[in-house]
Amino acid sequence: MSIRISISWSLLSALCVSTACHDRTASSSHAPDPVPDDPPPAVPPPTTDETFAQAKARLEAEKPAYMQRQLALLDARYDLSDSRRAITMTRGKPVQAGVRVKLPDGVTWSSLAAQSPDAIRDADSFPRGFMPLPHPRHLEGGMVFPHFAIDEILAQTGRDLARFDIEFDLPDQFLPEFPPAIFLTTRLDLGDVSQGELVTTHNFYRLFEDKLNPKQLDGLRLLVFPFAQQQFNLIDDRRSAEPQLGVACFDCHVNGHTDAAFHLVGDIRPQDQRNRIDTPSLRGVNIQQLFGSQRALMSIEDFTEFEQRAAYFDGDIDKAALKGLNPLDRASQVQNMAEVERLLDFPPAPKLDAFGRLNALASDAERRGEALFRGKARCIECHSGPYFTDNSMHDLQLERFFKERVINDLVANGDGPIKTFTLRGIKETPPYLHDGRLLTLDDTVEFFNLVLQLQLTEQDKADLLAFLLVL
Repeated sequence: MSIRISISWSLLSALCVSTACHDRTASSSHAPDPVPDDPPPAVPPPTTDETFAQAKARLEAEKPAYMQRQLALLDARYDLSDSRRAITMTRGKPVQAGVRVKLPDGVTWSSLAAQSPDAIRDADSFPRGFMPLPHPRHLEGGMVFPHFAIDEILAQTGRDLARFDIEFDLPDQFLPEFPPAIFLTTRLDLGDVSQGELVTTHNFYRLFEDKLNPKQLDGLRLLVFPFAQQQFNLIDDRRSAEPQLGVACFDCHVNGHTDAAFHLVGDIRPQDQRNRIDTPSLRGVNIQQLFGSQRALMSIEDFTEFEQRAAYFDGDIDKAALKGLNPLDRASQVQNMAEVERLLDFPPAPKLDAFGRLNALASDAERRGEALFRGKARCIECHSGPYFTDNSMHDLQLERFFKERVINDLVANGDGPIKTFTLRGIKETPPYLHDGRLLTLDDTVEFFNLVLQLQLTEQDKADLLAFLLVL
């Protein structure tokens, strides 16, 4: 078993006081971000002939400094308390309430929204929680799984997806419920077919033998079957204590949804420019035409094959063969996997009709929110149709609001074009935006109100949120 180091959130206030470093462009309008510009190595840098045992010892020694730095960043950006709504996800996990992004002293959301992007940029008053979120060890990158997924996968399959160099950073309350429900477009009558279990190699056949045809069962087998990955493989170039068979598609897209595992986008270089990527849900991929947050892959087959050939190895295909690259056959394997992925449905939305409009069950606040969604809030311009996506890419041009800076080794600037994700079932897919920088839907409403300069009132925001929660 790998060594897992837990850092208490209660220690962060002392850490923030004792850490004097901050962003390279930070100004007096913000409290200094308690994060240094450069990694805090605890031991001398590695040598070219470093053995696995030496590398593991070095990285384990460095881990506390990296995790303290990352958790201090989160604590400086967000209110991380557990504040729950009465509304829950399908299997009962409460949805988090309230805006969690912190503002500079003396600034309110209304006063900030009244300013131009240039004024916000010049004053350095763009909220830190709206800026890109780095990987805990950005110059290393790689897949990172939340502890509850690590524990259940280990218990069922014997695979340990814990890393000895870093661990997951966001608190559990801001993540999707685990394990999530599964809905099939072919068997709506069954409701949640997960039976409360995480689907793995060890139970997929028992759970689905009478719900999928043989071709689909083979596709599901491949989706839960582990393949070698950059950080989890059988050779010394890994970040697990013991050799591992690898990672399965459904280790990140658990039960065809997501456990909020993250890594770095594969097609950007140099390393410090790569964006953190939160795992998107696979629910509803049958109605989507673009796949990947920034890659604009044109079919679910392309996405499935790309993940196996490139994303699993951080785009470093020259190293993949030694680790155990296993190219999938397009006709007999990729197609079977894609067929299963297209069966994954959204959770029920009893207040929506077949066209994605509110029905007679909706409240007055939800109706006002729908009107805002289609009008003043301008959501409909991207999130259109019954599934609330235009299947396109859009650039929010965040570079209008802040100067480029380095945050925990990430060069933070504009994000570039980002896929329009469907909003169906949005309350079940926190955190939000492609890198998970927005912890709640309340944060998301404030983000778009500011970035799109919508001038929403407090009542508008409450009504819009009411609508989003029923989608």
